[in-house]
Amino acid sequence: MILLQANQLARHFGGDTLFNHVHIEVQENSQIALVGRNGAGKSTLLKILAGIEAPDEGTLSKAKNIHIGYLAQNTGLSTNNAIWDEMMTVFDELIQLEKKIHLLEIKLGNVAVDSSNYLAVLDEYDRLQHSFQEKNGYGYEAEIRSVLHGFHFTEDYFARKINTLSGGQKTRLALAKLLLEKPELLILDEPTNHLDIETLTWLENYLQNYSGALLIVSHDRYFLDKVVKEVYELSRSELTHYKGNYSRYLELKEERIALEWKTYTKQQTEIAKLEEFVQKNIVRATTTKRAQSRRKKLEKMERIERPKGDEKSADFLFPINKTSGNVVLTVENSAIGYEGKILAEPVDLAVRRQEAIALVGPNGVGKSTLLKSIIGEIPLIKGTIHLGTNVSIGYYDQEQANLNSNKTVLYELWDNHSTTPEKEIRSILGSFLFTGEDVEKTVPLLSGGEKARLALAKLSMEEENFLILDEPTNHLDIDSKEVLEDSLIDFEGTILFVSHDRYFINRIATKVIELSSEGSKLYLGDYDYYLDKKQEELEIAQLQQEKKAASPAQIPDSSGKKSFQFNKEQQKNKRTLLRKIAQLEKELAAIEERIKKIQSELIDPEYFNHHKKLQELNVELQQEEQQLEMILTNWETESLKLEKLEKTIE
Repeated sequence: MILLQANQLARHFGGDTLFNHVHIEVQENSQIALVGRNGAGKSTLLKILAGIEAPDEGTLSKAKNIHIGYLAQNTGLSTNNAIWDEMMTVFDELIQLEKKIHLLEIKLGNVAVDSSNYLAVLDEYDRLQHSFQEKNGYGYEAEIRSVLHGFHFTEDYFARKINTLSGGQKTRLALAKLLLEKPELLILDEPTNHLDIETLTWLENYLQNYSGALLIVSHDRYFLDKVVKEVYELSRSELTHYKGNYSRYLELKEERIALEWKTYTKQQTEIAKLEEFVQKNIVRATTTKRAQSRRKKLEKMERIERPKGDEKSADFLFPINKTSGNVVLTVENSAIGYEGKILAEPVDLAVRRQEAIALVGPNGVGKSTLLKSIIGEIPLIKGTIHLGTNVSIGYYDQEQANLNSNKTVLYELWDNHSTTPEKEIRSILGSFLFTGEDVEKTVPLLSGGEKARLALAKLSMEEENFLILDEPTNHLDIDSKEVLEDSLIDFEGTILFVSHDRYFINRIATKVIELSSEGSKLYLGDYDYYLDKKQEELEIAQLQQEKKAASPAQIPDSSGKKSFQFNKEQQKNKRTLLRKIAQLEKELAAIEERIKKIQSELIDPEYFNHHKKLQELNVELQQEEQQLEMILTNWETESLKLEKLEKTIE
């Protein structure tokens, strides 16, 4: 069933068109991502689809009585209610139903069993009981607790007034309330902002099992790969649809652009040949008729537009002025915090040249505080910090506090580097996508993404050899994130960074340091390695707990240690296989969906006389079927391995 359908939507600002001829269709249980550059119009389109704003052109149709839930960027609850009381308002109808049931129970106790009124009251009681049970009447309080815990609100918070909370907490509560409402269509604009990795993982799992439809704008690629099954890209005022998750969208987009260029080039070659023939033969009596025929063919030919390809990307570069020594930073036996309050202890870091270290941990544990302690803004509560030889620090503040609110983009850089020619400053700003009149904008008029790019441009001009980055991907669109990743991978210095972007961590980090109230812990790998080790640690802890609980007679001393190590290794192998199989199954489902679509197009009467289109569809079908066979073979191989491994574990 179609929940929402938009046709020929357009939004204009003065003489400019933000988007035009937009078509989008949301089926029940759709899981859709809307992607595109900052400023492309994604948030505006979401507001139109949610009914918050009206389009300048086009029509929007919705299913009858559909409940649409919409969460705007950086929106938070604003009320003096306690957290628990506010969440309970979602279930007002259920609470009133519960009160009616209690009143009927009292009434049943006061009515004679053999009276005619008793049966009528009992019938009403049964009906309400059935309705109450169907609507999760016996579990809604547990559901509230589960969602609040998922967003890091424990029982200690339940009585807190919402207006006393931070902006980030209010935003998480707005999302929590929306999830509890369970609208048929959930429209979320950047729901992953302000969430730590643990909460992101919880939200991914929740949304994967969501009973309604999802339409999401997010710049978190890891999140999109886990949650969505189709992607709409808004680019150059047009909307293009792709089946599959974010990674599949990238593959299909690349294939589409390649096919467009191939088709365009082929037609251009044909046009050149026809034009050459006409030019050479139009004046010859013996060939003029053939030349005229080819001229008519040229006139009737529907010209294919030159493919536009990708939009212009930023070009970040972080040169260094001098090389540091091998030892870059040492933090020993430290306690971090502020105003005497310890957030994490003991904290130890040993950073070497050309390492890229990710600092992870829950919100509030002190990650930003540690970075500010290293640069000297917040003193350690105890412990020591030593910088190595020739180390020069370049710091990126997630709040962009180092940007001067009164300056223009041009002078924000030029005032710090007054001896650099204006042309060079403008060239550097151009590589960070500030061109033309953009450089005359003052800082307060910039969007979050523009401020982030300006702060990175300032950082690039400092040419420091030790970059300390606090959430550098916040506010950046996916394309800018990928450019930043490439530039940091090529960076010849050392990086210590805080990020909640797991894809970013995977690409950049050579090590991961987890920060908790118990201090710091080092993991020698990227984010996926860190996850594997955390799971392994959890399983070891569980095995040790079981070992403690077991009697000595149940654990043979001679082989216990060996058996434990063997089991640990086998469980690790099993997790790896399960991940592979799950990924292959996702790919199989996506390919089967694409094959089904191609087959339906092949029998569509619209294409019966379009031989070229039918030929393209047949080629595409053969390619997809070959890919299906290959993945199916891999799936069978990995499944067989898993089956054998499980028998070994048993």
